[in-house]
Amino acid sequence: MKPAILVARAVFPEVLEKLSQHFDVTSNQEDILWTPAELIQQLQGKTGAFTTGSERIDAAVLASCPELKICANMAVGFNNFDLTAMTAAGVLATNTPDVLTETTADFGFALLLATARRMAESEHFLRAGLWNRWRYDMFAGAEVHGSTLGILGMGRIGQGIAKRGAHGFGMKVIYHNRSRLDAAREAACGASWVSKPELLKTCDHLMLVLPYSPQAHHTIGAAELAQMKPTATLVNIARGGIVDDAALAAALRQGVIAAAGLDVFEGEPKVHPDLLTVPNVVLTPHIASATTPTRLAMANLAADNLIGYLVHGKPLTALNPQVLS
Repeated sequence: MKPAILVARAVFPEVLEKLSQHFDVTSNQEDILWTPAELIQQLQGKTGAFTTGSERIDAAVLASCPELKICANMAVGFNNFDLTAMTAAGVLATNTPDVLTETTADFGFALLLATARRMAESEHFLRAGLWNRWRYDMFAGAEVHGSTLGILGMGRIGQGIAKRGAHGFGMKVIYHNRSRLDAAREAACGASWVSKPELLKTCDHLMLVLPYSPQAHHTIGAAELAQMKPTATLVNIARGGIVDDAALAAALRQGVIAAAGLDVFEGEPKVHPDLLTVPNVVLTPHIASATTPTRLAMANLAADNLIGYLVHGKPLTALNPQVLS
């Protein structure tokens, strides 16, 4: 008998077909967003789960699903997983690193450009029929080429953004990270380590690419925004909760910083209502990795983790490898 697994959200049909060769698959191609109680019900009798950031796997879920052995996230982030509880329950957690690095770095830089050059603001102006003449200062934004790019979080995606800034746009790149890169990587990225206060006060554009954790909650709040230049921009492609969205909306309205670009939000898919009323923010619905080839690669890696662990005993990208021993 094949092991039973749950695919918790809609996914590429070819990935379902791949999984069905090894498992008895229950899929959610209707893409229903289940409540925690409904998720527990769907997980009954399942050995594995193909999850996304929408499915919270915590102690309550694990206690109600004793047959569960692995949750394979179709995401590089995993703040929907209580890793401590999963490890204690002997449930493996996996994610999908690497396959989305370049696509996400591309998008981060695109969002930076759109924010600095006021693209969303000017498009709304044009669509509203308000453009009737040229003016020397109309939607004059911030310079990108030759400016200072600050990166908070310097993992794979941060390094990709640094290379784009340094080598493609002649930017001075500074970064802050818990662990400093070695000299060779710094040179390849064209980046220099600075303290967090130095990063905030020096950069013209601040890019957030750090993982979410309880310790990282509201890493950027009112106090941090006040340390930035009034001409600076902020871009968040990391995770909702890294930024205090209410404080950011107030800072944008008051001119504490010039503009922001956000692909992630606290409590998403809900967006703080104040962010919807300020013009100097570009908002996108968590699509930094959204190209078809990249999303397919993410789905395949999640599937390969399920197959690797439940069929061969060798997952590819374990987050809590101590479960294996």
